[in-house]
Amino acid sequence: MSGPLFTVSAPPHWHSGRLSRQIFWESILALSPVLVMAVIGYGLPAVRVLALAGAAAVVVEAVCERLQGRELDVDNGHALLTGLVFACLLPAAAPWWLVLVGVGVAIGVGKHVFGGLGTSPVVPALLGYAVCQISWPGLLRYDFVQLDSLFSWPLADLKYYGRAAAEAHGYADLLLGRQLGGLGACQAGAALAGGLFLVARGIVPWRIPVFFLAGLAASAFAYQLAYPDLAADPLFHLLAGSTLFAAFFLAPEMACAPAGRAAMAGYGLLAGVLVMIIRAYGVWPEGTTFAILLANLTTPLWDRIRPRAFGKGRA
Repeated sequence: MSGPLFTVSAPPHWHSGRLSRQIFWESILALSPVLVMAVIGYGLPAVRVLALAGAAAVVVEAVCERLQGRELDVDNGHALLTGLVFACLLPAAAPWWLVLVGVGVAIGVGKHVFGGLGTSPVVPALLGYAVCQISWPGLLRYDFVQLDSLFSWPLADLKYYGRAAAEAHGYADLLLGRQLGGLGACQAGAALAGGLFLVARGIVPWRIPVFFLAGLAASAFAYQLAYPDLAADPLFHLLAGSTLFAAFFLAPEMACAPAGRAAMAGYGLLAGVLVMIIRAYGVWPEGTTFAILLANLTTPLWDRIRPRAFGKGRA
């Protein structure tokens, strides 16, 4: 056959050479400091929740793929990563059935109902956690289910007892995870270390976590100016709770975040502002769960912001 041959295929047409399997396993590697600190902080109960969530996620993934007649692909690491991220949001004393329900919703509904890998409109782990939080809120109040802990819940102290109670938590303690919260999500320093690894490897685009944290800090500063006797300073909000964990491991979920540079900045900024609004005026002390879920729903709108086509301009 003479003449050039043209191959018609779906984009992307220029592959970076990095496989999704590599991305997910490197993400698990980045999550490992968080997991280690969770085990150090909470002991065997943390091991129980992490192991159960990870194993259940792999099993649910295999069952869903078999029911859909798809080739089993559970070894790519995505299901395990989703299960571990979900477990990091739970208290160490979470009952076994709650872990299974949340993982089932995350993998079965948050991922496979919408078509599988890469098609989720919201972060699957957050969807599973949100269902559990709405259905059994008492089991996910860290100050209720972990009363034997030496630590307290900083965001709850701020919400219910005011700024003075929040200032009793030192920044170093918050950074080292000496606070109640999700068994992995409250490990602020470990989450920061793992997140920087993801950014350095190019797995997480820096714009989303940077603008997420900037949006939260700016709104916290504005709230502090408006209510100086009630509000905590921005650094407290950056280190308390699951802020840093959400910035690097939740908000940048590839399937649920926009792709454009300006869109990433706007998306991250919106999510950060929503976190502060929920913390200040919502019924839950934390706020990251529903803030990111709401921001996920705006991703199709952010994706409408497209760069100008190359070579397009005025004559």
